[in-house]
Amino acid sequence: MTPTLPGIHHVTAITAVPQENIDFYCGTLGLRLVKLTVNFDDPTSYHLYYGDERGSPGTIMTFFAWPSAPRGRVGPPQLTTTSFAVPEGSLGYWAERLGEHLVAAQVGERRFGDGLLSFADPDGMRLEIVATRQPGGHVPNAGPVLPEHAIRGFHSVTLSEEGYARTARLLTDVMGLSAGGSEGNRFRYRAGMDEFAATVDLLCVPDARRGGMGAGVVHHVAFRTPDDAQQQAWRERVSELDYNVTPVMDRAYFHSIYFREPGGVLFEIATDPPGFAVDEPADALGTQLRLPPWLEPHREELERVLPRVRLPRWRPVPAN
Repeated sequence: MTPTLPGIHHVTAITAVPQENIDFYCGTLGLRLVKLTVNFDDPTSYHLYYGDERGSPGTIMTFFAWPSAPRGRVGPPQLTTTSFAVPEGSLGYWAERLGEHLVAAQVGERRFGDGLLSFADPDGMRLEIVATRQPGGHVPNAGPVLPEHAIRGFHSVTLSEEGYARTARLLTDVMGLSAGGSEGNRFRYRAGMDEFAATVDLLCVPDARRGGMGAGVVHHVAFRTPDDAQQQAWRERVSELDYNVTPVMDRAYFHSIYFREPGGVLFEIATDPPGFAVDEPADALGTQLRLPPWLEPHREELERVLPRVRLPRWRPVPAN
């Protein structure tokens, strides 16, 4: 078997204020809260999942909500920018929308031919909206953003590295990405044939101050694989190359393995199935706290210690 990695599955970061996080990603960016659950390794804290209305791989932004977390320091080796894709012609709409929500955004120089806006979330995490000819993904039928301008999922992620060569070899020689050119100290790689959620940029910054984990910092990036058999093949392949890869972990909505790439960024390979509708109907995603079976006996205790949050409703798209 030759296992495949079609692209990015999800990105997981840290927030210190779960309500502000929910309000920003659902209210400002128009993503859907597709799962309200807990961190399986720290069940006294939330794990928040956002995405398109289906919770499709390639659209999922997740957060460990740690209210006591200090602000992290952005720098190598980290995923330092998460970029979302929107259709061409949408940047004006987004500049106006972000301004209305008091989010400072800057128009960046065109990158590999695409226009972009740069801004930060309430924890200071670096984000971009990239207008591209083929954004892919699904056009939403609900949410606060006009569907013709809505975020479709990820465009790319940027990994800041002190040196990029060994990471580049992992991406190309092992994970099957192809080199997509360079601009200055930015080197682009793409997974598969589809442009949707398939781009990884390596930013070589040898003189930058090293980053530190905390709120506003990405914890890890996950790449998608179609099923358990292919994930097992990936585990064997990565292990044979002497990476310290974990056993398969059951994350309820996907299965995961983890390892650190040569620069130090934590990589995950996650399966597409079973998906976020495995424990609640698709039309009710993110409407109540969901727990895995092994934590369900502790529900009352967890609900006492978890902070109360106000959940958004996934409403029909507003009229023009």
